[in-house]
Amino acid sequence: MEILAQSITGLSIASILLMVALGLAIIYGITGVINLAHGELVMLGAYSAWALQTYLGLGLLVSLPLIFLATASFGWVIDRVVIRHLYNRPLDTILATWGIGVMAQQAVRLIAGGELRYVQMPASLSSALNLGEVDIPMMRLFILGLSVALFAVTGYLLFRTNLGLKLRAIAQNREVASCFGIDSDRIYGLTFAYGAGLAGLAGAVISPLKSVSPEMGTGYVVDAFMVVVLGGVESLIGTVISSGIIGGLSGSIAYYFNDTIAKAVVLLAIVVLIRFLPQGLFAARIRS
Repeated sequence: MEILAQSITGLSIASILLMVALGLAIIYGITGVINLAHGELVMLGAYSAWALQTYLGLGLLVSLPLIFLATASFGWVIDRVVIRHLYNRPLDTILATWGIGVMAQQAVRLIAGGELRYVQMPASLSSALNLGEVDIPMMRLFILGLSVALFAVTGYLLFRTNLGLKLRAIAQNREVASCFGIDSDRIYGLTFAYGAGLAGLAGAVISPLKSVSPEMGTGYVVDAFMVVVLGGVESLIGTVISSGIIGGLSGSIAYYFNDTIAKAVVLLAIVVLIRFLPQGLFAARIRS
């Protein structure tokens, strides 16, 4: 039962990491933008869930489509207003997205206040599934199922649709793709919007488990960057596998010690691994 409990904890952490990291991997894999505001998109998703519940009385499950559309729209605006003018300028995009993240935090603090907010867990997900001596929270199972579903949808969009073909063509060679009539500017905007929407969904489903605050996205984006770097910054499959590795390792160490030690050990292990495998575990590119 101890092994089962550790496995469940690891899967729970891995599913949350996957949801946060998936949007980050998509944005970088297609556009090449290192989005330092990704954590604030997660935070905005959580605050959207809180606002819809507090002011409109909407439950979390009903709110998810609205939260995806809202954060995706915000991501599209960021791309159209700022990022589109900075493509192929990595340092500028890093500074710009960092600045956007800082402004988003301050805007939320001014509008909603700096105190902690809480989102009520859906009644249908507040129970636990009993497996002998181990209780598995239904909310954790829901997050796991949602992360798998989002990965499947993302994979389908990338590799089984006409839009995905255009995405991969632009990622491989933007100039050549433009010669074939593909509007790379529009595709980049849609990609950034989709990645932002995924981050917003991640923040929304995390919100019943964690207190909601303007700084909540910072810790998640650090973990997400570790996932993407470990898996190979342009590998979708690598993102999934590295989420499982980091989640399992973090869960096992935290089970015997605490979260602080787990984070330190995982970070050290990743630094050592990247020293010998600088391209990550999977160097294959989704853009090939």
